[in-house]
Amino acid sequence: MSEPIKKRILARAAGLISAATMLSRLLGLIREQLFAALMGASFLADAFVVAFRIPNLLRDLFAEGALAQAFIPTFKADLKGNGKESAYELGNRLAGTLLVVIGIIVGTAVIFAPHIVHVLASDFRADEPGKFALTVTLTRIMMPFLLFVSLSAVAMGMLNAQDKYGAPALAPAMFNTASIIVGASIYFGHVEGKWIVIGWSLGTLLGGLSQLGVQLPPLWRSGFRPKLSFDLRLSDPRMHRIGRLMLPAIAGLAAVQVNIIVNTIFATSEEGAAAWLNYAFRFLQLPIGVFGVAIATVSTTRYADSAAERNMDDMCKYLVDGLRLVSFLTVPSMVGLIVLGEPVIELVYQRGAFGSADTHNTAAALQFYATGLVAYSAVKVLAPAFYAMDKARIAVIASMTAVAGNLIINIGFHGAYGFRVLAFGTAAAALLNFTVLYGAFHRHISRIPHLALLVHVLRVGVAGTVMGAAVWASHRGLAAQFASDRLGQRALLAFVPILVGIVVYAAACAALRIDEVSHYWGKLRRRR
Repeated sequence: MSEPIKKRILARAAGLISAATMLSRLLGLIREQLFAALMGASFLADAFVVAFRIPNLLRDLFAEGALAQAFIPTFKADLKGNGKESAYELGNRLAGTLLVVIGIIVGTAVIFAPHIVHVLASDFRADEPGKFALTVTLTRIMMPFLLFVSLSAVAMGMLNAQDKYGAPALAPAMFNTASIIVGASIYFGHVEGKWIVIGWSLGTLLGGLSQLGVQLPPLWRSGFRPKLSFDLRLSDPRMHRIGRLMLPAIAGLAAVQVNIIVNTIFATSEEGAAAWLNYAFRFLQLPIGVFGVAIATVSTTRYADSAAERNMDDMCKYLVDGLRLVSFLTVPSMVGLIVLGEPVIELVYQRGAFGSADTHNTAAALQFYATGLVAYSAVKVLAPAFYAMDKARIAVIASMTAVAGNLIINIGFHGAYGFRVLAFGTAAAALLNFTVLYGAFHRHISRIPHLALLVHVLRVGVAGTVMGAAVWASHRGLAAQFASDRLGQRALLAFVPILVGIVVYAAACAALRIDEVSHYWGKLRRRR
């Protein structure tokens, strides 16, 4: 297969996932708008953020993180070597084993929920009466979410390994849709008090179930038939390989989750900080999901192919293509979020219980988070390469290095600068993680053409700088003419600079002869 064709396949698949993920992230913004209107940065919001942190952390750790990275290469190799029947048998065996293991984890977390919440948010006991008890209740309600998303990750892995990306990419949209329906019912039903957040937590469970359900029809059409089987001892060599790959992956991801736990512990000492950081990071996940995760999803399956064939040249080409796309798409997103953070947050969130002070603080957190957007997305493209090559130890070392950097920053500066340091520490940790992974790939897997990649990144950086100046000037000019008291005025102050930025960035990239612009422009002309 020629190099231009490979690039088109990567771009086409990433485009499909990006479109589906864009839909999901937009629905996610609507969900967050409802959440902000219902709870703002109140003790209800803080309680939900901390309670959901636990099943969400375990999801990232076991289900959508380590499991996906270990399962897809193993399933892909079995599919190529032994056919669909054998591969689907492996999928059933993994799903059955997860039912038992995750079920035990969920049950244990439900029993010891008070102790877990105490570790994450001990200050809640001294806060508003009932805040700690409410957080424990919400934790117990949402723990089964982990089981649903674990099975969803198995379905996603089987579909992605067969180059079927549509339904897995739409799965998060189903989660958001279910949450929106429940949230709208709470909002228009005028539910009050703690029942608002209890209802929202039940909606989260329904969303997890929907995320699994949307992937079952295409999986059935592809020939999969569910059949309960277990292998707790990992006696099947394929299951043993998944377990062997998951252990270092869990260790690597655990390092990332330690960052989240550390940030949560620091944030709960400051009233409203947990909610502000959550709103900001949710917003940051829009470009991460649309661009970084989409490119990484495709790259993971390509790495698995190259690793199976021991073709390191292709592995390097996929990496470079992925990093080029990541920088091209996330640099303007980073600049836009830094320049337009406050007007966009004001447009999306500021209503109901979410006030102007919450807008200012959330925007401040978002601006610091955004400085690490490129590195955060690039890590998602780099890390799967090490798992495909059975070099997970390197990814673990990179993650642990990032944790150490984040912890040093938090301990050293949180007392003086508050929650903003937590966002900055996360961004700095992502950059440190990327640096270690990039150097290790060049040394241990394949030589990266540094100069060509650096020239591309510098061109993108120049285009992004020009775009940022145009966005800042247009917003400043509009702000001098219009207030932001009404929704229409807020939309004008946010969307007009965004449109200016898109046009200026595209023109600057074209003038700098950045290949990705030519590709997308040619694709648009062909479709017309």
